[in-house]
Amino acid sequence: MNDPQQSGGPGHPYTVNTTTVASAPSEEQERAMRKLTHVLYALYALFWLTGGVTAIVAIIINYIKRDDAAGTLYASHFTWQIRTFWWSVVWAVLGVALAVVVVGFAILWVLGIWTLYRIVKGWLYLNDNKPMYAARA
Repeated sequence: MNDPQQSGGPGHPYTVNTTTVASAPSEEQERAMRKLTHVLYALYALFWLTGGVTAIVAIIINYIKRDDAAGTLYASHFTWQIRTFWWSVVWAVLGVALAVVVVGFAILWVLGIWTLYRIVKGWLYLNDNKPMYAARA
């Protein structure tokens, strides 16, 4: 089994190079990713009107398309959106649980403002073709 010819090792005629090289996305792929990221921000913004259904659709798309965004400025927007979603869920659960004590309503109110801020900031950065997180030197 140590013979490279029998194990499919180097020099074997049926050896396949399994190394993948990430290539830069084409202009068309960049345009499609930009459009998708705008749609995702819209879905997150519409969660106010749909009781959260559009945010669930958006988070599913974020996870499905996350690899496609890797290496582009849109990857930072996907991370921003995913973090916004999950922190919103955590604080919403806490706020609802504490709604029996008045402090829960304050948490939900602050959560609404914070979520709106995150959606607006992300969408504005996307509009300006800026990543959400500055590169660290």
